[in-house]
Amino acid sequence: MAGAVHKDFKGTAYQPQEEVYFNDGREIALLHFIYSHPNLEQLRGNPQKVLDAIDEYGKTKKYLMNIGEYKSKTVVDLIAEVKPQVMVEIGAYVGYSAIAFAAAMKRAGGKRYYSLEHNPEFGAVTSSLVDLAGLGDIVTVVIGSSSDGLRRLHRDGVVEHIDLLFLDHQKPFYTPDLKLCEELGLVGYGSVYAADNVVKPGNPPYLEYVRSTVDQKRQRFASASNDGPKGNPDLVYKSEFVEGWEPSGVPDALEITRCVKV
Repeated sequence: MAGAVHKDFKGTAYQPQEEVYFNDGREIALLHFIYSHPNLEQLRGNPQKVLDAIDEYGKTKKYLMNIGEYKSKTVVDLIAEVKPQVMVEIGAYVGYSAIAFAAAMKRAGGKRYYSLEHNPEFGAVTSSLVDLAGLGDIVTVVIGSSSDGLRRLHRDGVVEHIDLLFLDHQKPFYTPDLKLCEELGLVGYGSVYAADNVVKPGNPPYLEYVRSTVDQKRQRFASASNDGPKGNPDLVYKSEFVEGWEPSGVPDALEITRCVKV
């Protein structure tokens, strides 16, 4: 997949991604942009209009590292199919995915959406925009490291089984966090994972793991150190690469993985 902007994004793409493209004040600027929006009252309780306003900022002001409307549609369609009762995302950023996916979950009869975010400022932006969209009754934002957040959900008995897991945080943590979910028994038969950015910037270790056979995983498990989660090599996965585009129009993809056997 080339790095050129897709033709369908002509005139509608986000601003170009700069060398520094997050955590430079743009997230708080987004909050001010939305709460001073001339159509603010129309945004209240309307998830799609809140998403449109976030996209408007990304198109007219500064790039935002959201999943965007094109790749998010893949996950929204997946939610309609899987009908998860409990969904967990790792990496909230400004709440774009939480709003899009929690709204889809609600339509599908889902109950709880947990959004894990390491940066407390991003978590506050997410909480504010989730509430504006009218989704505060279904979304819980959990602040802290991804591993601590997962352990807390398990320890407190809040989550017993993750039906749909969305991974969109720091790429080196995808595999260890999935292995932690396996070890804690948070995922198992019927669980589905959607991993973003497997092309841009890419995540070869994660793709290798979810595409490995049980025998391959058992061999690595036997020789793995005890420095981090080792996972559950007996889970059988069926994985699919789904092409898409960043909101800037640059090609990317999602890896959709289903646990089909224990």
